[in-house]
Amino acid sequence: MIMHRTSGLLLHPTSLPSPHGIGDLGPSARQFIDFLAAAGQGLWQMLPLGPTGYRDSPYQCLSAFAGNALLISPDELLRLGWLQDSDLEGRPDFPQEQVDFGSVAPWKSRLLESAWMGFVERASEGDRAWYAHFCEREAFWLDDYALYHALKTQHELRPWTDWEPALAQRDPVALAEWSERHRDAIELQRFIQYVFHRQWSALRDYARARGVRLIGDIPIFVAHDSSEVWTHPEWFELDERGNPTVIAGVPPDYFSTTGQRWGNPLYRWPVLAADGYRFWVERLRRALELVDLVRIDHFRGFAGYWEIPASEETAINGRWVPGPGLELFQALQSALGENLPLIAEDLGVITPDVESLRDTLGLPGMAVLQFGFEDLEDGFGGSYFLPHHHRRQLAVYTGTHDNNTLLGWWSERTEPLRAQVLAYLNSDGRAVNWDCIRVALGSVADLAIFPMQDVLDLGSEACMNRPGTTEGNWVWRYRADQLDPAVAERLLRLSRLYGRRPYEPG
Repeated sequence: MIMHRTSGLLLHPTSLPSPHGIGDLGPSARQFIDFLAAAGQGLWQMLPLGPTGYRDSPYQCLSAFAGNALLISPDELLRLGWLQDSDLEGRPDFPQEQVDFGSVAPWKSRLLESAWMGFVERASEGDRAWYAHFCEREAFWLDDYALYHALKTQHELRPWTDWEPALAQRDPVALAEWSERHRDAIELQRFIQYVFHRQWSALRDYARARGVRLIGDIPIFVAHDSSEVWTHPEWFELDERGNPTVIAGVPPDYFSTTGQRWGNPLYRWPVLAADGYRFWVERLRRALELVDLVRIDHFRGFAGYWEIPASEETAINGRWVPGPGLELFQALQSALGENLPLIAEDLGVITPDVESLRDTLGLPGMAVLQFGFEDLEDGFGGSYFLPHHHRRQLAVYTGTHDNNTLLGWWSERTEPLRAQVLAYLNSDGRAVNWDCIRVALGSVADLAIFPMQDVLDLGSEACMNRPGTTEGNWVWRYRADQLDPAVAERLLRLSRLYGRRPYEPG
């Protein structure tokens, strides 16, 4: 993949400021794009955009194709006339610096029901035609998802394995009868996805007009409680009741001494291969309609993945199993083009077969400065993640959504390690986060990306995710007054100094 030497920020849209309790695709998203443009940045990277399920994690989505309804902007719906000012009366007093998913979700749900009624009553003929076209074009995933989500709502959001057996096992007669009785609930879900797509497309156009490109994120695995697993159980390692027999995760690593037990069902790769990996082709095709580049999470799983018996309570007792390898990507290239705009998240236990797959495909991998600095305590800078080992075909990060912020990480380091890091950075330690940003920008790597928290000088309180924990994740938001023009100017100067520039507008 041919890359442009540029840089950008990592920020999930839920972290944007908004009076509606969660960041959305409305005015604050455009203000953030304006900030990126003013700072000379060419990239906005985000986490997966799907509707979240278990503990609100964007890596446990209810669909591999649908958009997150919580990201829909009420302001845009007001502008279209599908919502009215009276619909916003009684809005809860949401916290500014965190997402309270428990109160946001029912509030947004009520607003979207009102917007659907407003659309039915007041939409123009053009809007109705666009909606019909969207439903027809996206029917291959939208029909299944709308039915799944309507069923899930009717069953008080319980997993599909807890539904009545006839519905859980997709008995055609039972599904037809249920669908007939709940046509309005199913149509509401189609409408929500139409609104998400409409707002997202407008936001992407706004970004492109300002020289900013979007980086999305595709998790390698899908959630067990998802439309795809319910619709196509034959694709996954499940027992006769639909429960996983083996699950995904990683062995003990930097984040956890017992590994990470993700719980996602594993693919039956030969079944997916039998129809030319159509699920993956359509999944990536859909992603590239929304974003310009795609980060493939847990890329190493395509070479080999950690298989954990579902009965195990930790990820320790697993085994490595070969993945689909090059064959899958050849199918993707055949369908979508030779130069796939992908970033390989090649972190974790990386073996020669993973590196060979990445390099054969010509994909940039990732280097995380925090991981590289951990290697410096002995005074020998041999880590692949340190800038003097970087290559052009690479994306360098100060940290990811799974890392502590730079200042939070720095506060927990030992004095000997701090001394070595400061020597490497040639820093006095007064602004170590900006010193890290500077060396990342100065790297030969074509892409340099920083979590928004590092640019805003924030500590551990602003962590997005703490792997191995289940509470308090995915909730961080910045305040509107933190979007300081002086910060944009500082980032602009450094980016220009090291030859990084945004894309041409348009």
